[in-house]
Amino acid sequence: MRLPSMSQPFLLAPIAECPPGPPPAQVRLAVLGARGVGKSAMIVRFLTKRFIGDYEPNTGSLYSRRVCLEGDHVAVQIQDTPGCIQVPEDCVQVLDSLSRCVKWAEGFLLVYSITDYSSYQSVRPLYQHVRKVHPDARTPVIIVGNKADLVHARQVQTKEGLQLAHELGSLFLEISTSDDSQGVCDVFQYLCKEVSKLQHAGSVDRRRSSIIPRPKSPNMQDLKRRFKQALSSKVK
Repeated sequence: MRLPSMSQPFLLAPIAECPPGPPPAQVRLAVLGARGVGKSAMIVRFLTKRFIGDYEPNTGSLYSRRVCLEGDHVAVQIQDTPGCIQVPEDCVQVLDSLSRCVKWAEGFLLVYSITDYSSYQSVRPLYQHVRKVHPDARTPVIIVGNKADLVHARQVQTKEGLQLAHELGSLFLEISTSDDSQGVCDVFQYLCKEVSKLQHAGSVDRRRSSIIPRPKSPNMQDLKRRFKQALSSKVK
C-alpha cells in the first residue's frame, strides 16, 4: 500500500506563533511515523493539552509555540509529517521526500501504534534515514509506541518496542495520547531538553575553536643553557 506523493510544500503556516518579546532559544523537532499512528494528536495534545481523535491526512504542518522548559522560555517548532507507507519494503521510496524535514530538525520522535504491526516495522528504516542525515549519534531520537490504552487490539508487544530501541540505541516509551496528557508532555519535554543540551555543547565547542591558541612560554632551562654557551664562547 502506498501513500499519495508528497510533492506539496512541506512546511505550512504554524497554528500559533511565539508571542512578541526577546527571541528565545529555538528547538526544532520532527515527528515521523506511519499513517494513523497519532502523530498530529500527540503534537496538539502537547501544545494545547486537548485530545482530538480524528484528523484529515496531512501534507506536513509546522506547529510553533513558546513553552517554558525548566524556567526558561523556548520557542519549540514541531514538524508534523505525512504518514510513511505501511509496508516496510516500499518505505525507501518515500524516505527521500522526508529529507528536507529530517535535515531541518534537531530531535526526532519515531512513532508507531501498538495496534498496527506494520507501523512498528516502518520505524527501523525511518531511524536509519535519520542517522544517514544526522550521523552524529548524539542527535536525540525517541521511539514511541502510541495508543497504549488499546490493549485489547495490541499487535506489538512492549518487549518488541524495547528490543528495537535497544538495537538502535534509542530511548523507548509507550504512551496513550488519549488518556495521558502528562505522558505526552514528558516525551516532548525530554526531547527538548536533549536538543538544548546538544545545542549548548555545540556552542561551547564553537567558542573553544574560535579562541586563538596562547603562545607557549619559553623554556627557561633552554634559555639559560644557550646564555651560558654564548658567555663561554665570548670568554674563549
